[in-house]
Amino acid sequence: MPIEDGKFVTIEYVGTLEDGTVFDSTEKAGEPLEFQMGSGQIIPGFENAIRDMELNEEKDIVIPAEEAYGEPRDDLVQEFPRSEVPDTEKVTIGQQVVVTTDQGMPFTARILDITDEIVKIDLNHPLAGKTLYFKLKLIKVSDTGTAPSCGCCSEECNSC
Repeated sequence: MPIEDGKFVTIEYVGTLEDGTVFDSTEKAGEPLEFQMGSGQIIPGFENAIRDMELNEEKDIVIPAEEAYGEPRDDLVQEFPRSEVPDTEKVTIGQQVVVTTDQGMPFTARILDITDEIVKIDLNHPLAGKTLYFKLKLIKVSDTGTAPSCGCCSEECNSC
């Protein structure tokens, strides 16, 4: 029986790239991941894979880019006047930096180029365009959650 929207699930996982590089895990985070089904807190492919799991079931899944962070978008590579970008003397080309949206939400971006006049920044998610591989274990399903209810719980959120 599928796990219904509104239920809280707790899982353990290891996420890797095609070459086996681990990009995230609950072990690295120090605790299992809890989220509410149907809340949009996680990538669609991840939630869809969990929906039909049974308690204590383990499985390996492959999530194509379109069900994860999408394909890289050219419109998310932008140039900003260097005078408007703080601390440009402290960053290097290729470095990942945390930027904040107009709504105050932080996310990761990558510096592509720095000249005397501009800073070129890639605002695509670092995993955009990548196929993701996960080892999953469903360890709990409940009607109520124990995680903070800020609604932002994501890789970029450091307030939870």
